[in-house]
Amino acid sequence: MNPTFSVRAQDGAARLGSLVTAHGEVETPAFMPVGTYGTVKAMTPEELTDLGAHIILGNTFHLLLRPGPAIVAAHGGLHGFMHWQGPILTDSGGFQVFSLKSLRRITEEGVRFRSPVDGSEVRLTPEDSMDVQLALRSDVAMALDDCTEHPATEAQARASMERSMRWAARSHAHYYRAAAAAPPGGLFGIVQGGMHSSLRLASLEALLRLNWPGLAVGGLAVGEPEDERLRVLEGLVPHMPADRPRYLMGVGRPEDIVAAVLRGIDMFDCVMPTRHARNGHLFTSSGVLNIRNSTYQDDVNPIDASCECYTCRNYSRAYLRHLDRCKEILGSRLNTIHNLHFYLRLMRELRSAIARGEISAFARDFLATRRGPDAVA
Repeated sequence: MNPTFSVRAQDGAARLGSLVTAHGEVETPAFMPVGTYGTVKAMTPEELTDLGAHIILGNTFHLLLRPGPAIVAAHGGLHGFMHWQGPILTDSGGFQVFSLKSLRRITEEGVRFRSPVDGSEVRLTPEDSMDVQLALRSDVAMALDDCTEHPATEAQARASMERSMRWAARSHAHYYRAAAAAPPGGLFGIVQGGMHSSLRLASLEALLRLNWPGLAVGGLAVGEPEDERLRVLEGLVPHMPADRPRYLMGVGRPEDIVAAVLRGIDMFDCVMPTRHARNGHLFTSSGVLNIRNSTYQDDVNPIDASCECYTCRNYSRAYLRHLDRCKEILGSRLNTIHNLHFYLRLMRELRSAIARGEISAFARDFLATRRGPDAVA
């Protein structure tokens, strides 16, 4: 089933929408918890549902290496393998290959790299990525792209973008022709072009020669300053089709999500809430709290007095610090429940603010409460 998208309300550039897939509806703006190895770390699918997750992300690169697409396919796809019956988006593997740097070699064919698992040589072409994602049977698959380095000259960014566009055409052709029957979902294209607005628009123009049920913005959140990221979005998003979802890959901080929603982005993913949880960094209504700080050794208060998550209703900062210091698994679980609750509540609040026509006021009030982008108490 090709996903379908509709916009239900709009406030400025911010959109309240609905993405309908074979496994259910996703209300947008939406945040997708990341399930790298077929699991959102420390969470059961039932817990994710209770927190309000509509869709999760699976990682093609890591599932290719372990356990392999054949094993996942034997379970009927990733939904059956991981016992999650809601929508799943799978990335293409391009970003993970990009992060390998010295272990990879990029050619027109695709990428060859040394497996970080056993050192063996692995090939990943656009066709390979599509075959893996078809075996995973995700609701949304992503075209294989060549992630542009940052910083990059205009010539470097152009070469990378143009290769991504050639790979996008190959991905599209293979995804929609290689499935034994109809594809299990739909394929999103990815706009590249680095920090160069003209290249971003050229990338979008190339993608729009084909029919994609959604489009993503790739190559951001790779170390660029916030003002550059926003400049790229402001130059690109108004030109993206209004009747298709817009996905900003790998973003990010709560402040970044709010800023991108204001500019018309609908979908997000990031490892930040779960990774921060395992490192004792907890999101609150006023900033990020580091539970490892000795200040919280005898603090009987919850993480955030305004939070209604399971963790805040039942446990103190002192207890969570104790679990962290003792390296108890429960600490990571409770921290993860809290951080994901924070992110998914934020998305509900954004959707509600758009529906009321109050997104600007909501964003202003939300950002005013934050201590700063890097403040950790």
